[in-house]
Amino acid sequence: MEKFSEIKYVRPDGEQLISSICKGAEKLHESKNFEEAKAVFWKIQEEKKRFETMASLAHVRNTMDTQDDFYEREMEYFFRVQPKIQVEMKKVHEALLESKFSDDFRQELGSLYLQQIRGNIRLTDECNVELQIKESMLTQEYSKIAAAPITEFYGEELNFYGLLKKMQSHDRKIRKEALGAWADMYESISEKLDDIYSKLMKIRLQMAENLGFSSYEEMIFVKMGRYTYTPEDLKVFRKQVCDYVVPVCQKLFEEQKERLGIPKLHYYDEAIVFADGNAMPIGTTNELLEKAGKMYHELSKETGIFFDFMLKYELFDLETRPGKHQGGYCTTFPEYQAPFIFSNFNGTDADIDVLTHEAGHSFEAFEAMRRIPLTEQTFSTSEVAEIHSMSMEFFTYPWMELFFGENADKYRKSHTWSALECIPYMACVDEFQHRVYEEKMFDGIKRRKVWSELEKKYLPWRDYDGNKFLEQGGFWMQKQHIFMDPFYYIDYALARFGSLEYYGHMMQDFEEAWKDYYHLCCAGGSKSYPELLKIGNLSNPLKEGTVQKIMESIEEYL
Repeated sequence: MEKFSEIKYVRPDGEQLISSICKGAEKLHESKNFEEAKAVFWKIQEEKKRFETMASLAHVRNTMDTQDDFYEREMEYFFRVQPKIQVEMKKVHEALLESKFSDDFRQELGSLYLQQIRGNIRLTDECNVELQIKESMLTQEYSKIAAAPITEFYGEELNFYGLLKKMQSHDRKIRKEALGAWADMYESISEKLDDIYSKLMKIRLQMAENLGFSSYEEMIFVKMGRYTYTPEDLKVFRKQVCDYVVPVCQKLFEEQKERLGIPKLHYYDEAIVFADGNAMPIGTTNELLEKAGKMYHELSKETGIFFDFMLKYELFDLETRPGKHQGGYCTTFPEYQAPFIFSNFNGTDADIDVLTHEAGHSFEAFEAMRRIPLTEQTFSTSEVAEIHSMSMEFFTYPWMELFFGENADKYRKSHTWSALECIPYMACVDEFQHRVYEEKMFDGIKRRKVWSELEKKYLPWRDYDGNKFLEQGGFWMQKQHIFMDPFYYIDYALARFGSLEYYGHMMQDFEEAWKDYYHLCCAGGSKSYPELLKIGNLSNPLKEGTVQKIMESIEEYL
């Protein structure tokens, strides 16, 4: 493999792949024995792997610079051709299920894979191809609009991430002004974002209707592989969050207010955990990576090998800059069995959160890709995939002195509190999405009212200090998952309980907890959600009583 910067991008021939898949479906029907059928199936998988690698490469380079016209056009190409590939793959999946060798395939690929392709068959139809293209183009437009705003703040040209750093200033006046500037930037693009979101909703609802689903909610559960639980189960889970997590968070924020010595905690104070300032990472990006290398070598042999690979092939893009896509993510280049970490460092403790979080995803992908031949099962469903990432944040606690020096304990405390305090927000995002899709809420003002109502339920401590845009419910717009990955965000909350459970386990027996975590990573997405929880020695947060039990188990560490 070459270093990331040296990997040559070549647009893959989508039409050729479509033709090859079509012929493969015919050959599956005609296969005289299982060995012949199996060879056809794996040939298709290899051809798709090359295509997906180039698609992933184009995506990364597009997000590195959303103003780059070349990669924007390349992403438009993939948006147009990928739905057509899915339609052809439907024929392959149908041929596999109808094959006289279907039992042999079940033995070869596992029953979960066959369940997944049944779901893909139900989700795929030519009638939705143009709608899928439109959806992808709209999310691309959203990314570009959200990445564009720049404002002058105390003589600096800052984007959203730059302002978030200013919202951790020791000077409360600067924090308030930074929040105002941040909100103003979102308000300046709010009409465009409202319009995009309404269009996305209409497209998604139409796709669900075209496929015969009773609701978009039902469709998304199939799409996300949620075969073992229902929307009703999530309602019960969100109630448990309200009952057992929200009161603890209220108490933590009250304690924070006392530590800061302020009469009222406003939103721009929430990120300031200690009166003398939060722990800040020490060193440049390259120095932080060097420290991370030392940490991962000491954590385990496997994480050391993984991180050396990431460094050798320069599989990081970490620093924020104008025009760069917001947020952080991990993706993979299947042909090279290589993960990639994307982030927006801004000089705060969040940089370390992201580095360990995305490293958790990447480590899992690195291990799973070397054990599981099916690309589709490199990652599990997101309720487990986020356990990989969030748990890595906790498993790296013993090495935080490398990044924060004498302030390492401050970081560990604030991170643990934050891990809890974000759960109600995740539940809030989830209920918001259920509401707006169920009620077909195309009116932007109504959506803001709903968000404002839900904030009072899940985030009763939240106070925007008179900022009209945010008080009227504009805050939801900053969550890109709502636009790009509908109904995904609750998975973070489910997974957070897995990570908190590992935190409790590691405080009792670090080595045993790590072994359980490693086994979970190696399993990738080869098993169902409940089966993977068992492999990882974890409880199911959807079961009544689990949330309460985990909250009690970590109480002494808060």
